[in-house]
Amino acid sequence: MDYYGPMVQSHRFRTALLTAALAATATTGWTQSGDEKRPDTSEATTLPTPSAQLDAELFYEIFLGELTTQSGDPGAGYALMLEAARRSGESALYRRAADIALQARSGDYALAAARAWKEAQPQSREANRYTLQILIALNRIGETADLLRQELTQMPTAAKAAALSALPQVYGRASNKQLAANVVEQALIDELRHPATGPAAWTALGRMRLAAGDKAGALEAARRALALDGSSEVALPLALELMQEDVTEAESLVTTRLANQPDPELRTAYARVLLSQQRYPAARQQLEIVTRDKPDLREAWLALATLQFQDNRLPDAEKSLQRYIELTNAITADPDIQQRGLTQAYLLYAQLAEKKKDYAAAESWLGRIDKSEELLSAQRRRASILAQQGKISQARALLRGLPGNTSEQIRLKLQAEVQLLQEMRLYKDALAVQTELVDLDPQDNELIYDQAMLAEKSGDLGMMEQLLRQLTARQPDYHHAYNALGYSLAERGLRLEEAKGLIAKALEYAPGDPFITDSLGWVEFRLGNNAQALQLLSAAFEKRPDAEIAAHLGEVLWSTGDRTRALSIWREGLRLNPDNETLKDTLKRLGARP
Repeated sequence: MDYYGPMVQSHRFRTALLTAALAATATTGWTQSGDEKRPDTSEATTLPTPSAQLDAELFYEIFLGELTTQSGDPGAGYALMLEAARRSGESALYRRAADIALQARSGDYALAAARAWKEAQPQSREANRYTLQILIALNRIGETADLLRQELTQMPTAAKAAALSALPQVYGRASNKQLAANVVEQALIDELRHPATGPAAWTALGRMRLAAGDKAGALEAARRALALDGSSEVALPLALELMQEDVTEAESLVTTRLANQPDPELRTAYARVLLSQQRYPAARQQLEIVTRDKPDLREAWLALATLQFQDNRLPDAEKSLQRYIELTNAITADPDIQQRGLTQAYLLYAQLAEKKKDYAAAESWLGRIDKSEELLSAQRRRASILAQQGKISQARALLRGLPGNTSEQIRLKLQAEVQLLQEMRLYKDALAVQTELVDLDPQDNELIYDQAMLAEKSGDLGMMEQLLRQLTARQPDYHHAYNALGYSLAERGLRLEEAKGLIAKALEYAPGDPFITDSLGWVEFRLGNNAQALQLLSAAFEKRPDAEIAAHLGEVLWSTGDRTRALSIWREGLRLNPDNETLKDTLKRLGARP
């Protein structure tokens, strides 16, 4: 007689049941569930047969834990599952206990299960990672340094660069960004020193410092990363991000790399940043180098054509567009990318024709655009063509008649109409439409700010001041409102000391902003402080070459007798933007001819 058969079969039966009950506990990542992060149990994986010998009591605990959880009592199910985990030492049971707590949105109990798991298995990478992720989800950032260090130590070397790059996102929801950066720096102490992982580690730390508002620390991190690897593909994007945050010292990190090792893709990205800063001559110079060194880089040709159009170099713009279209037509693998690229070219061709007042050609180019692609952009150009021919009512009706009745679609149509009316200098009509926009969303501060600016252009200065003061009361750190009100007072020569105080307040919230610095320089000029005005305006123009700043700086130079330099600055301003109203009005008022 086989005395062992029934016992073996009973054990196999219990083991099979346990394996099935635990199949849902295997995890491969993280997912969002409400406001909690929890392990992803959406895809079950087959677990190995549990190593512990299951006695009847343990099996019953697991079975009852699952049953009570599914019956709506996760508290009891959690307690049973955690007790079973402690008795058996099975990782899957600890994980299941934590999952039950997370699914019940009880982060503290999930953390207790994860910590019990880590205490039982101190070297378990999975237990460590679970505990780390739950602590981050609970915003208990200060407790994560040792856990993060262990995770990186146990991670395969080949996977570290990607993991390090993901850290700013992993800690992205931390309420105290500076604490998060400090904790990660503690955890990365070994990685920061290692030549292989140092660039990625310093870059991740730099991004976290930047998120915390520590621009100087972020710049230092970028420098350290590039000191370890001067061609680091992860550190150079950080330098470009710092440039966008007006950290001027970061630019030399990019230009040094380009001088030592030409990189068309990096140079194109650098040109995009220069474009965003309205440094058009510098951007054009970089794009000309790119199109010379790598003439098959499609995006560079479109950006160059746009700049040449702005400079009124229309034949050059057409040549660049032709090359862009040739390269775009060569894209056969992805018709969607090809169509989007051609749409951008057709829109710019339409603008070129409109600039030449060849409205029939402009309409012909717009007619090539698929109605499903960039319809709003195409109709805006059509509306502009009508407006240029004096058909304002038809232009407005065209925009209003665009399809779409969602709040976002209505907003986009009204914004297009406001832009059209501003281009035609119909400021009172633009203000009326902007008021419609504000009525759609009265809590949108950006819309109210634009309404205030249109009120000023319409001559309703009382309305402008009322709206700007409303903004500063609602959002005390809204520096644009302080600056706009202070500049408006200075421009009209009214309450100059109050104007200076408002602009100084704006600078407190946006230190070093070149446009606010320009406002402060202008109010100093109005107060008769020419030396201070010259210093501020020169600094602003050096940091951000801009036509309006050029108008102010040139006027201060003109008034102090340095007319040669004034004319030079104005010429630069006209090169930046020949249509700038402030600059054109300044030159007309002073009778200057640069």
